[in-house]
Amino acid sequence: MSVQHDAAAGNADALVALGAQLREYFDGIYHSDTQRLRRVFHPQAVYATATGGVPLILRMQEYFAVVDQRPSPASRGETRTDRIAAIDFVGPVTALAKVQCAIRPKHFTDLLTFIHVDGRWQIISKVFHFELEAGAGGGLLATAAAAN
Repeated sequence: MSVQHDAAAGNADALVALGAQLREYFDGIYHSDTQRLRRVFHPQAVYATATGGVPLILRMQEYFAVVDQRPSPASRGETRTDRIAAIDFVGPVTALAKVQCAIRPKHFTDLLTFIHVDGRWQIISKVFHFELEAGAGGGLLATAAAAN
């Protein structure tokens, strides 16, 4: 994992707090647990992808409804592949995390923009791309919302 920006270099607390939020995010995704995800996402956050060629943009209520309806990777016995690839502090209240995870047959790269408001780090936008495992069928865009 890489961490960038000198302003955050002296602020280990911010990195620890972001790490905790990312663990909560990964747990929420793996267990399809919107209660966990609500603790990580800002209520006005945006979820977006253009995988498949057409933008899909959801607000949190729409996204959480999708998560609530899908079987969790945990319930299917999937192996976790969570990985924090990078955290870039843009300033004292803004950060970007590049993370990777999977909900088979999809492998995701998520760009999570965090803001520090109300005393905690919260995801204000989630923009992602996914790749299907070899041999996985189905249209990319049709399944994007149900993915991650």
